[in-house]
Amino acid sequence: MAVFGFSPEDYDETFEVWPDAWLSFLVMDAMGTQWRTGACGVTGLDYGVLPSVMRLVGVPAKERQTVFQDIRVMESEALAVLADMRDNRP
Repeated sequence: MAVFGFSPEDYDETFEVWPDAWLSFLVMDAMGTQWRTGACGVTGLDYGVLPSVMRLVGVPAKERQTVFQDIRVMESEALAVLADMRDNRP
């Protein structure tokens, strides 16, 4: 977090994960070190490691396509939040 200028206080919200999104949440959490960066900051997740992460987390093969789509939605939202935080720094 510190590398990107964030602290634990930036994430003090409590949230609930719906049961049908639990596996997707676990995969997204496990992908936490797989963000790719470029000259303009974070660009997205490294999808190359995603199949391995899904297997390690225990996502059944029949659910991987759905989890992948969920990850893309979470990634998109995370990128929007990061961009907003970056653009609104003092």
